[in-house]
Amino acid sequence: MNKVEVNENYKVSPFYVFFLVHSMQTGVGVLSFQRVLAKSAGTDGWISILLAGLIVHILIWIIYKILSIVPGDIISANNHAFGKWIGNFFSLLFILYFLILGMDMIISYINIIHVWMFEEVASWAFTVVLLLLIYYINTGGFRTITGIAFLTVILSYWIFFVLFYVMKYSEFTNLLPIFDHNLLDILKGTRSTSLTFLGFEMILMFYPFIEDAKTSQKYAHGGALTTTLLTVFIYLVSLIFYSQKQLELTIWPTLTMTSIVELPFIQRFEYIQVSWWAIFVIPNMTICLWAASRGIKRIFNVQQKYPLWAMSIIILFTNIFVFDNDSLYILNKIIDPYAVLFLALYLPLLLAIIYIKKRRIRL
Repeated sequence: MNKVEVNENYKVSPFYVFFLVHSMQTGVGVLSFQRVLAKSAGTDGWISILLAGLIVHILIWIIYKILSIVPGDIISANNHAFGKWIGNFFSLLFILYFLILGMDMIISYINIIHVWMFEEVASWAFTVVLLLLIYYINTGGFRTITGIAFLTVILSYWIFFVLFYVMKYSEFTNLLPIFDHNLLDILKGTRSTSLTFLGFEMILMFYPFIEDAKTSQKYAHGGALTTTLLTVFIYLVSLIFYSQKQLELTIWPTLTMTSIVELPFIQRFEYIQVSWWAIFVIPNMTICLWAASRGIKRIFNVQQKYPLWAMSIIILFTNIFVFDNDSLYILNKIIDPYAVLFLALYLPLLLAIIYIKKRRIRL
């Protein structure tokens, strides 16, 4: 088994898992999930969100069950279940997924900056700034990353109170009718919100960095529950602000409806929101690239900074030579629904294999 040994000085309190999970799930997806969900489930989309949240809680329980049987991370669990070579193959799939997820977050946020603020500035310029910041945070180690995630949640939650301002221009009858969609529509809506809930699976990599990690499960569930309730609230506010057709045609409903906010000292409030949203997405990007580079370090026994450099270069060149709106659409389609389906199928299978092997050893 590929064992994991982490110095106690590098570990964080179980309490911080709440912030790590919640900050990972609160990213660019919160700005745009309503449009696709409205097409699938309409006024019953909140049911789809609750169902997606339930699935996340089940998968978090499975993750903790796996890592309680095989102490370590996903690489240790894969090697224990399948052996070194096949286990490393599945571990590389997870590393590729972490990289693609981080790339998607970076490119999606830069696309928002282009559309809402700086259309003429080259995308590679924003990419370089973000990647340098991500690398700098990563060099501080996992405790620094955790601190950034903690500050993100503490300092940025004020922005969601803007939604209460929006409510005075809303029509509450837009919430009707309820329970008007069949089960298939609800399930389609659940799939369309999956990208918003991704991020909890990073526990598979940072589990060894948690003090008394088994006790952190309640905080992981707490972070996921907070994300679920926040997403339901944002969707309900979107429903009462927009008509059904408007919501289906608006690309970034959260940004668009908060752009009506007017202050005496600023005319374009959305500039503040888009800029402030960088505080939300930086921990997402940082944790994804940390997890991917950490996985390479674990498998190939190299210093973590080298795969981090390589991944940063891949993201930069992808942004320069490949990136356009069609590429972003394809990237989102790779992650959603295939990544979610992979996690939903693979993690229970992995738990079953590990549990069977454990029983055979006892016999």
